[in-house]
Amino acid sequence: MALNYSKKTINHFLNPKNIGEMKNPDGYSQIGNMLCGDQLNFFLKVRNGKIKDVKFLSFGCASNIATASLLTEKVKGMTIAEAKKYKWETVVAELGGLPSQKIHCSVMAVEGFRKAIADYEKKQKHSR
Repeated sequence: MALNYSKKTINHFLNPKNIGEMKNPDGYSQIGNMLCGDQLNFFLKVRNGKIKDVKFLSFGCASNIATASLLTEKVKGMTIAEAKKYKWETVVAELGGLPSQKIHCSVMAVEGFRKAIADYEKKQKHSR
């Protein structure tokens, strides 16, 4: 069965933004879905309460890669508070929609990103 993807989703899949690892990230997370086998790793650099840089590694499908790519592009420069409010529904809308059976990819991307923020915040508490 062929899935209908928007041009924007296909572009983010074929030319992902912010893909790669980061040495000594301020925040890190790894998240996966055992049902479909997808996995995402997020790496954050934070300066003065803002997302200075964000990278990801994806081991997954086109939707997984596209949602993480768009998410990292959008949250760069946001404050931590703003970035924590970014929703999976926003990712889906900005991509021009996703097939219903692929919505979980956007949920996983946002959850993984929020876990990286939580890791950053935990490190900040312990460094005080």
